[in-house]
Amino acid sequence: MTSASGVLRQIDIFSDLRDDQLEWFASSAEEIVLDPGDVLLHEGDAADALFVMLEGEVRGRRETGGSDALGFIGRAGQVIGMLPFSRMTQFPLTARAATHARLLRLKKERFPEMLQQIPELLPRLIGVLADRIREYSRAEQQRDKLSALGKLSAGLAHELNNPASAAGRAAEGLRDYMRELRRVNKTLDDAALSFDERALVVTIEEKLLDQMASAPPLDALEQSDREEELAAWLKAHKIPNEARLASGLVEAGIDGAAMERLGTKFRGEILSQVFERIVSSIGAERLTREIEASTARISELVRAIKEYTYMDQAPEQEVDVHSGIESTLTMLKFRLKHGVDVRREFDPKLPRIFAHGSELNQVWTNLIDNAIDAMGGKGELLIRTSRELDYVLIEVIDNGPGIPDTVKPHIFEPFFTTKGVGDGTGMGLDTAYRIVRAHHGDITVDSIPGHTNFQVRLPLA
Repeated sequence: MTSASGVLRQIDIFSDLRDDQLEWFASSAEEIVLDPGDVLLHEGDAADALFVMLEGEVRGRRETGGSDALGFIGRAGQVIGMLPFSRMTQFPLTARAATHARLLRLKKERFPEMLQQIPELLPRLIGVLADRIREYSRAEQQRDKLSALGKLSAGLAHELNNPASAAGRAAEGLRDYMRELRRVNKTLDDAALSFDERALVVTIEEKLLDQMASAPPLDALEQSDREEELAAWLKAHKIPNEARLASGLVEAGIDGAAMERLGTKFRGEILSQVFERIVSSIGAERLTREIEASTARISELVRAIKEYTYMDQAPEQEVDVHSGIESTLTMLKFRLKHGVDVRREFDPKLPRIFAHGSELNQVWTNLIDNAIDAMGGKGELLIRTSRELDYVLIEVIDNGPGIPDTVKPHIFEPFFTTKGVGDGTGMGLDTAYRIVRAHHGDITVDSIPGHTNFQVRLPLA
């Protein structure tokens, strides 16, 4: 087996050190040999040592809190664990050997002596620490984006499912009405109705169709009363299936006067088929309009997705802030509809700004979602825009309990959150802060109980 100092010579940050420096490090550190599956350290252990990987591979995972996602892979030639000037106090992951592994462990209390004996290591280990922070931040940002995408996708899928299901049900009902219409029309054709009789049926149908859009919906009690009234009329005129027909005629909007006009013109089986035709014809039209409304809602959601992500558009361009906020509200409708009253005070003369539209939409998503959470899903949300000198000002205001004074200094810090695991969109306020700062803007907050105001200022130029 190659000596520890000999292996250190092959590692980049140790390769140009003197022999006596390598010997000091090797003799001051404890050599550890692990078989596959052996634990190097446990999650929550005190961060009290750095490790130099001489051979093999070690993998770290978070094994508590319901997550076993892979955290890091340490391979031969890498320095892992605690580093000088790191603020880590506990190891956040459990590290196990993936293969046969050989390491050197240098205790934290030997760090000052190490830097005195081998001063060349100081800038190199600081570089390792900087790379680690950069990689961790990149991984956290990616996790935040994926988490936000997952939550928005789940809500959007729910929003799309509602109109899609409604359109499916309406199409199924429409098929039944059309089948009934074909049957009724054949019966009426066989009856050889006169021109005036056919014209009367068509006139009543057209009148009912015109009334459909403007007729106010009936409450349950009023509808029940009208059904009883029409059922009694149908029974008196010996029309079969009076209960089913009465329900359909009330939904069609037919009134007693029209019933009387038809009753004086037609008799017996023909009158029954005329009513069947009116019910089927008006029902088919009503379901057709339901399908139109449902598919229009689906198109609206798809348009909102494209606007929210700025799909098929340049990443940086002139952006209408109001359009971005509206598409964000559409994306978050599944969270707003349970008791959040949204008020808009938009400056109609607000100029466009040059920005990454999809990134700004992440900011609006974060601020609006946080406001909803702060209000417990119920309350008043005010979104206000205005021009302030050479900036546009966007304010997101909620009437929740406010931000505690102990929390305010930390809300824009990376990875800071007051929410439980799995709550929120996954995007911390530091994400919003970084995006706004990247646009040369600023984000601030004023908060008292009943009034929390996040203010985003973005430059016009």
